[in-house]
Amino acid sequence: MKKLYFGSNLKMYKTPTETELYLQDLQERTKDISREEIELFILPSFVCLERAMHVTDADLIRIGAQTLHWEEEGQFTGEVSARMIEDLGLTMVMVGHSERRHVFGETDAEEAKRVQTALQHGFITLLCIGETAEEKEMDATEDVLREQLKVGLSSVTPETVGQVRVAYEPVWSIGVNGTPASAEYAGKVHATIKKILEELFGEAAAGIPVLYGGSVNPDNACDLIALPAVDGLYVGRAAWDAEKFDRLIREAMVKAKEAGK
Repeated sequence: MKKLYFGSNLKMYKTPTETELYLQDLQERTKDISREEIELFILPSFVCLERAMHVTDADLIRIGAQTLHWEEEGQFTGEVSARMIEDLGLTMVMVGHSERRHVFGETDAEEAKRVQTALQHGFITLLCIGETAEEKEMDATEDVLREQLKVGLSSVTPETVGQVRVAYEPVWSIGVNGTPASAEYAGKVHATIKKILEELFGEAAAGIPVLYGGSVNPDNACDLIALPAVDGLYVGRAAWDAEKFDRLIREAMVKAKEAGK
C-alpha cells in the first residue's frame, strides 16, 4: 500500500487551548496507525503554533503554517516570515488557499514568490489550487489549474520537487455552503492535474502527492480516496473533531486497500 495523506486546515476556528486539546486527542487516537502508511498534518492558526508544537510528536502529526510572506523581514504589519516559522520548528507551509486568493486577493505571482521562499527554507510546501463555479461553467477548469500550477510552481527545481504537494480544492465546494464534487468529477480533475505536473516535471511528478479537498466528509471520503489519482484527503470541518477524523481516516484506509492502492 502506498502512503496516504490526511490533513486539515483549522483556519480561524480554534483557540490555542482548543487546538492543544484537539491535537492531544487526535494524536492519542491515531498513534497506533503506522506512519509508513499515512502522513497526518494539521495547520493551526499562527497564534496556536507554538503550543501545537509543544504537545505533538513530529513523527505522528506534522504541524504546518497556513501561509507565509515571501520577504525575510520588513515593514509588513500582520505578516509572518519563513524565519519566524522556521524558528518554531515547523516543517510545512500552505500556500494559495482559496480564501487567501479570493478573500485577500492574492495572485498567482504572489503565490509563486511564497512557494519559492518556502522551498528555499526547506519546508514541505502545499500549494492549493482550484476553479470557481463560473470557471467551471465556462469549461475553463483545466486552463485555470494549469496556470495556477505553472506559475505557482515556477521556482521548483529538481532538488526541491520532492518538497512539493498539491491540494485541489474547487472553490465552489469548500466552506459552510460548499457542494462536494462528485467522485467522477474529482477523479477526472485529479487525472488532469497529474498530467499537468508530468508536463512540468517529467518523471519526478510521480512523487508529488495530490490531495482532494472540498467538503470531504464521512459520506464521500471512501469514494474519493479510492480514485487512482487521489493520494490523500484535505479535510475541512469534518476533521475538527478528533474522534470523527480518526474514524474517517481508518475507513478511508480500508477503502484504499480494497481499491488496490
